[in-house]
Amino acid sequence: MGNCQTFMLILVAVVAVMVYQWMMSSGPVHINTFSPDVEYDYIIVGAGSAGCVLANRLSEDPNTTVLLLEAGPVDTKSEIHTPLAWVSLLGSEVDWYYKAVPQRNAALASEDQRPYWPRGKVLGGSSSLNAMLYTRGSPADYDAWAEMGADGWKFEDVFPYFLKSEDSKLGEDSKYHSTGGPLTVSYPSYSTPAAKAFVEAGKELGYRVGDYNGESPFGFSPSQTTIR
Repeated sequence: MGNCQTFMLILVAVVAVMVYQWMMSSGPVHINTFSPDVEYDYIIVGAGSAGCVLANRLSEDPNTTVLLLEAGPVDTKSEIHTPLAWVSLLGSEVDWYYKAVPQRNAALASEDQRPYWPRGKVLGGSSSLNAMLYTRGSPADYDAWAEMGADGWKFEDVFPYFLKSEDSKLGEDSKYHSTGGPLTVSYPSYSTPAAKAFVEAGKELGYRVGDYNGESPFGFSPSQTTIR
């Protein structure tokens, strides 16, 4: 990528941040606050991805009162709404900054082999600082939860809800994606030479190249994002 292209990417990112900051400064952010004198039909602890979706669905009924509790602030930081700036959120006031338990065969460069585990402490939870990446996770994990007693959590049980939520822009005719939902799923409009070389390297080594939210979660692929 030439110097001119690099400069233009940086310029676009800076302008996006400036525009967002101007929009946010044009008026206060209003959010309903907790009142101890009000009785709520539902109380949801944690305004992460699941909590926000659940609160949104329950509050569609105008006769239902919902209290959504979040330890962190409202998601007004401009970096949250600028995917290119996601790395600046790590270790900030909107990150719980957890450390995982000591690993036996991993995290060799981490102190006590305890890898850093970023988790969102903000409205939107970890979805506010995950670079807007879209990953459902391994179907085997869902099936394992069901085997341990989490009824209704087998992958085949939750998969229809993933489809219902999606508005796929991936350009793939696949039974693993759908359109018309509230959550846009797309490939980034720009891919670096390094990202392309990464996928090609996996292909040359004989690894699967394809949709990791499709038939198998394993292999090499460009990142899928929740960016319109």
